[in-house]
Amino acid sequence: MLRTGICLGVVTCAALAAPAAYGENLPEALAKAYQTNPQLNAERARQRATDENVPQALAGYRPQIVASLSAGLQAVRNLLPDNTIQSATLKPWTIGVTVTQTLFNGFKTANSVRVAELQVQSGREALRNVGQGVLLDAVTVYTNVLANQSLVEAQRANVAFLQETLGITQKRLNAGDVTPTDTAQAEARLSRGRADLNAAEVNLAVSQATYTQVIGNAPSQLRPAETVDRLLPRSRDDATGMAFRGHPAVMAASFDFDVATTSIRVAESSLMPTITLQGSASRSKQSDPTLGTFGTDQASVTTQLTQPIYDGGMAASQTRQSKEIATQSRQVLDQVRNQARTAAVGAWVANEGAKIAVTASEAEVRAATVALQGVQREAAGGQRTTVDVLNAQQDLILAKARLIGAQRDRVIASYTLLSAIGRLDVKNLGLNTPDYLPETHYHQVRDAWHGLRTPSGQ
Repeated sequence: MLRTGICLGVVTCAALAAPAAYGENLPEALAKAYQTNPQLNAERARQRATDENVPQALAGYRPQIVASLSAGLQAVRNLLPDNTIQSATLKPWTIGVTVTQTLFNGFKTANSVRVAELQVQSGREALRNVGQGVLLDAVTVYTNVLANQSLVEAQRANVAFLQETLGITQKRLNAGDVTPTDTAQAEARLSRGRADLNAAEVNLAVSQATYTQVIGNAPSQLRPAETVDRLLPRSRDDATGMAFRGHPAVMAASFDFDVATTSIRVAESSLMPTITLQGSASRSKQSDPTLGTFGTDQASVTTQLTQPIYDGGMAASQTRQSKEIATQSRQVLDQVRNQARTAAVGAWVANEGAKIAVTASEAEVRAATVALQGVQREAAGGQRTTVDVLNAQQDLILAKARLIGAQRDRVIASYTLLSAIGRLDVKNLGLNTPDYLPETHYHQVRDAWHGLRTPSGQ
C-alpha cells in the first residue's frame, strides 16, 4: 500500500513533465493549426475577397468601353407623294463602339479608393485577430489533452491503490482484525474510483476529438507544454498599454472608423457635378426605312456636364446616414478599446494567479503524499482505520487533480495574456511555418485591369 501511494503521488508530475521519446510538441501543433485550420483559411479567403474592393474602386479612373452589334429583318412599304408604293425587305445591321471616360465626379472615385484601402487594412487586422483565436484554441486543446491524459493515469493508479486496499482489508476481515464495515467502505471507494476513471476517459476522448478538429490530426505522444513568459510584458500597465494600442480588434475598429468618416465624402459627391468625355463610332447598313440611304458611318466625341438639382432628398439622406454611422463607429472604437484594456487586466491577473495556484497545488500534493504515507503506517500499527486511509487517498487524488488543472491553466493563461496584448502570432512565437502575408495577394490584384482567374489559378 505504501509503495502504491508513493507511485500515485508522482504520477501527474511525471505525465506532465517527463519528455516523450518521440511525439508532437506544442509549437508543431500550433504550426499545423495555422496552416490547416478551416476557420482561419476561411478568414483568409474573406480577406482576399476584400482586396478586390480596391481594383473595383480604381475602375472609376479607367475608361469604360462598350461594343454593340444588332442585326435583323425589316419589311418596309412607303407611300410616295405621287401615290406610288415603294416596298422592300431590308436586312439592317449596326456595329459600334463607345468609349466613356469620367473626368470629374465630385472626388467620388478618389474617396471610394480610400474607403476600399481602409477596408483592406481593417480586414487584415480582423484576420490577425482570428489567427490569434485559432492559435489560442490550439493551445487550449493541446493542454486539455495533456491534462486529461494525466488525469486518466492518476485515476488508474487510484483504482489500483483502492483494489489493493480492498484486498488487504478482506484478508484482515478473514483474520478478524477489521469489521465488514471496513470492507464495505473499501468497496464503495473502489466503485467511486472506477466511475471517476470512466469520467476521465470520456473527457479524454472528447478532448482528443476537439484536438483533431482544431489541429487537423489526432494527438499522438504529446510532449509537455511550456509557457511563453519570455514574451510577456513585465507589468500590468505595460500589458494594458500594449492592448490599448496594438490589439488587432482595436486596430480594426480604428480603420472602421476611418472607413465611416471617408464614406461621408463619398455620399457628398452625389451632390456635386459630373463631367464625362465620350467617344463613339458606328457603321450601319440598310437601316434607313425611307430607302434613301444604304449605309451610314458615324463618329463623335462629346463632353457632358451634369449637375444634380434635386433628387428627392436621396443624396442628403445618405450623407446624414453616413455621419451617424461615423458616430457609431467612433463609439464602437471606444468600446473595443475599453474591452481590450479590461481583457488585458484580466489576463494579467489570471496569469499571476495561475503561478500561485501551481505553487500551492504542488505543496498540497507533497503534503497529501506525506499524510497518506503516515496514515498507512499508523493503520498498519492499529492506530488508524481503513476509512482514514481511504480519506487520505481521496485527499491525495483530489490534490493531484487540482495540480493537473493548475498546470494546464498556467500554460493557457500565459498564451491568453500574449493574445490579450495582440502578440500571439507566428512571428513572435517563432513557429516553423511560413507566415501568411495578406499583402501579397493585395499587390497581385490591386492594379489588375482584366483577368477572371485568381492569383492562385481558380
